[in-house]
Amino acid sequence: MRIGVVSDTHIPARARSLPAQLFTGLMGVDMILHAGDLVDMQVLTELAVLAPVYAVHGNVDPIEIKRRLPRTRIVEAGAFRIGLVHGHGPGGNTPQRALQTFNDVHCVVFGHSHQALCERRGEVLLFNPGSPTDKRWSEKHSYGILTVTDAGNTGEIIYF
Repeated sequence: MRIGVVSDTHIPARARSLPAQLFTGLMGVDMILHAGDLVDMQVLTELAVLAPVYAVHGNVDPIEIKRRLPRTRIVEAGAFRIGLVHGHGPGGNTPQRALQTFNDVHCVVFGHSHQALCERRGEVLLFNPGSPTDKRWSEKHSYGILTVTDAGNTGEIIYF
């Protein structure tokens, strides 16, 4: 199973629309995860043309989005459990907060920092796709692909 991962799109504050490179890169994925800070729900509608989308809200999302989307959720991909959270909040740094949000998951997907990250913390894959529209503290825009098989899960950051 191939899973597209996006966060911090900030439409229309940081970009008028999602970049074409993102749509090209996500073609053929089985599902898409959005780790918050959409700002406009239209982002999910556009991504849903490619695959089913599961999302959480972020700290800058308007109240309407916060009412419609949860703060956290667990998405099952076969036998694998993926925790999805934006990652904002008090205490620690963003990866630590995201990791501490869940128990009994194989992967934690988060955003907030706009800094791509793909690393293992013990048995858990910690994955931040960065941002396809606001590179803020990164050199390039990015999104991610998670690959889930019977043997395990891996992540790849795609820069453009």
